[in-house]
Amino acid sequence: MAIPQHFIQELLARADVVEIVGRYVQLKKTGANFSGLCPFHSEKSPSFTVSPSKQFYHCFGCGKNGNAIGFLMDHTGAGFVEVVHDLAQQYGMQVPEDERSPAERERAAQETAQRATLTSVLQRAADAYRDHLKHSPKAVAYLKQRGLSGQIAKQFGLGYAPEGWRALASVFPDYADPLLDESGLVITGEDDDGKRYDRFRDRVMFPIRSVKGDVIGFGGRVLGDEKPKYLNSPETPVFHKGRELYGLFEARSALREHGYALVTEGYMDVVALAQLGFGNAVATLGTACTPEHVQKLFRFTDSVVFSFDGDAAGRRAARKALDAALAMATDTRSIKFLFLPPEHDPDSFIRAEGAEAFGEAVRQATPLSRFMLEAATEGCDMASAEGRSHFAANARPLWQALPAGALAQQLLSEIAAQVQLGTHELEQLWGLQRPGARRMGGERSENRSYQRKPDGRKPQFSSQRPEAREGRQAGRPVRAQPGSRASRALQIVLTEPALWDQISQVEQAMLCDLPAPHGPLFVWLSGQMLDHGPQPWAALREAVVEQPYASVAQQVMVEQYEGIEASATDLRDILRQEHEAQIKRGMDAALAAGDAPLYQSLTRELAALKRPQPRESVD
Repeated sequence: MAIPQHFIQELLARADVVEIVGRYVQLKKTGANFSGLCPFHSEKSPSFTVSPSKQFYHCFGCGKNGNAIGFLMDHTGAGFVEVVHDLAQQYGMQVPEDERSPAERERAAQETAQRATLTSVLQRAADAYRDHLKHSPKAVAYLKQRGLSGQIAKQFGLGYAPEGWRALASVFPDYADPLLDESGLVITGEDDDGKRYDRFRDRVMFPIRSVKGDVIGFGGRVLGDEKPKYLNSPETPVFHKGRELYGLFEARSALREHGYALVTEGYMDVVALAQLGFGNAVATLGTACTPEHVQKLFRFTDSVVFSFDGDAAGRRAARKALDAALAMATDTRSIKFLFLPPEHDPDSFIRAEGAEAFGEAVRQATPLSRFMLEAATEGCDMASAEGRSHFAANARPLWQALPAGALAQQLLSEIAAQVQLGTHELEQLWGLQRPGARRMGGERSENRSYQRKPDGRKPQFSSQRPEAREGRQAGRPVRAQPGSRASRALQIVLTEPALWDQISQVEQAMLCDLPAPHGPLFVWLSGQMLDHGPQPWAALREAVVEQPYASVAQQVMVEQYEGIEASATDLRDILRQEHEAQIKRGMDAALAAGDAPLYQSLTRELAALKRPQPRESVD
């Protein structure tokens, strides 16, 4: 459902951003604004400012900014629709639902009620498991043996599932309640008698919480060496392993304090590390790291360190994490990989070597760039031409997954050097756009398809296509160039969507006709404007995620242009520059085709465009 723009504006008018931010950040009045320590990165002196007049927050340290809705999305990790509904409820407002059919509204209401009911059932079970732990000497002894204190067990809500097939029957009098099955607490047999029994038996229980603190599932560990060692809740309407991270709710404040997230493979790693001073640890839930995991982490920090066991399985897990993280490796983020000795996991390493040694190992972790090149080199004989060619083939999909920026450009040069090719040669081999190609945002190429005669006479036309026309491989999207005119124009209209209607239809068409990725995004934005009118970035960010080039839109909004206001004048200046660039590209094409009349016509058009426009007189 698309929430009407007028309602969002009314909600933002009622929701004071100072009051909303003040719930999570200690703010101090500084002149007309308020300031405090940024909740999105670690800092000792305040660079985070909240403006009551503009109803806007901005951090001059990490660049995070937005309104009350955007703050809650970034701080809690919740989605746009969820934040709007929660905020509307706080201010006694009803979110319009007129655009949904009665059946859709009924289905949404049922899903909301089901989620609330399931989390209530799971919380009740968590309370019972926690109570059982107090009365189980062997479970308490096991946790003590692992070096855990009662305080850390309380912080993570650890519990114990007793022996026996139906221990939960004492917690839920109606043991046949379908909710016990839907929540994953009970298993129903497939035979005719439909026998039911507890999923978790004689295990230490780790409740899994959402970023809002709701219990959504469990992980259970045996006290001995039985198999399976760990047992997780199944997929349910409230629990999806590929999206959730164990310990993220508990780690939120520590993420800001340490300045990075430490991703591990197990529940015990998270709890043990928190016990010894690394409360910024989280864990995947018995599954490989996914892009959703990484994206969720980057809502809380700009630095992630993946920590894996030092064995072969750990290396395979790291490789999957690399694939998941590449698309989010922007120039403002740090992604590293910590490989421990084969005999250690994070829990055993920190206990054997100490917290200081573990902290130093984190600092010396392998950067994403180096691990990416190592992964591409695997199985390749770099001393032979065949091996280097194999390496280039391995490196290409990894490099293409990176967002455009300085990191990608440097890695392209490093790959080219290892393949023993020039950067331009590798670009041609991979079908990439040449840096001199004349596209919106690039510098005008100096490589002409003609040469001036030694005597200074006019150049001769040639039918040869200019080098700048060597474009991209068919079907491969053009990479977004940071700081380009197209990126800047996209950022302006995403920041101030109302400016879209202030430019002419011809100018709109010029933006929509740009090559991918920018052109398709402008087409999408045009459709959003027609359907919903101007929407804030908090709403557009939620809507753009389904688009093929969503990462480009998100990237240009991350890379803020300091000191430049989003204005119609700025946008028109960019459009004028692009109009000039288009004419110049047409002139190149005319030269290449030997079309002298067209070349002369475009020359006159360019001169007219550059001619200063007369100012209107003011009475």
